[in-house]
Amino acid sequence: MDTAADDKQPAQGRIPRKEEKPLPDGKFSHKQATLMRKGFPAVALVFLGTGVAMAQSPYESSADFAKYARKLREQALLKVEPQVFVPTASRTSTATRYPWKSNIVTTVFWVGEQAGGNNPVPNYKSCWDANWTSNYGGFDTPEPSSRRNYIPASFTPRQNPFYCALPYNDVTHGQFKPEAPLVIPWFRTAYTEPGHSVCKDHWLAIRKGNRVCYAQWEDCGPFRTDHFQYVFQNERPKPNLNHGAGLDVSPAIRDYLGLGPTDVTDWQFVEVRDVPPGPWRSYGDNNHFVIAKRQAEARLVQQNAGAASR
Repeated sequence: MDTAADDKQPAQGRIPRKEEKPLPDGKFSHKQATLMRKGFPAVALVFLGTGVAMAQSPYESSADFAKYARKLREQALLKVEPQVFVPTASRTSTATRYPWKSNIVTTVFWVGEQAGGNNPVPNYKSCWDANWTSNYGGFDTPEPSSRRNYIPASFTPRQNPFYCALPYNDVTHGQFKPEAPLVIPWFRTAYTEPGHSVCKDHWLAIRKGNRVCYAQWEDCGPFRTDHFQYVFQNERPKPNLNHGAGLDVSPAIRDYLGLGPTDVTDWQFVEVRDVPPGPWRSYGDNNHFVIAKRQAEARLVQQNAGAASR
């Protein structure tokens, strides 16, 4: 046999020469790359390469060589197989972003409430709405006998009857407070113009036992409007005349959760997308779900009108 000729023109099916085996870092020689372009599997090239390695192995034992061969195979597969990453969650959960505030003394207030007792400020207007009672549609009576299905029996509210107050106002004298952009988590996404509150209408979950109610932030209190360290951070409510109350809730929330005039609840901020179906979605020009429903109905009317005119 002419060994010189064999060196120049290896017969088909012959084991590749030593230099044709995959390199230690998983790369391929020029010949192997050519074979791969012609459809020769990369994994097969690895095993072809190991044929010579077995005959001329620099490793002291078969176990060492097997470990090296597995490494080469894995490197080759990473080169030729796509890697797919499947996310484990679609978004940051509300519980992670907005932790629960636990065991908060909670009192009841209402639109149109007069000052008196431990309530030094009347509620015919709110911190963000000088015409709150008028815009709401009237006096939100707290008397259970004068209420039906979480709303006053005498009229249908024009704003969400599931409302609450927290002791912070992000606006003063028509301008944002200096800390507002720094402490309010949703400030950037909710900002529309200077001095227009990004707190008003934001949603909360309020929990009593195993029942959870959802409400919109519509006023500031009880008693103070500057306690961002509690509302957005980790402090507890400050002492006050109402046993250190840190949350005011409307009669609708009271009735849904079965609260007393002074009670204890847990609460957390939530995003609109996390608010489940319930009576809190039914009423109000300020209610995101009512607004979305009206917009959808208006689009449907326009589509039907357009179809009729054709």
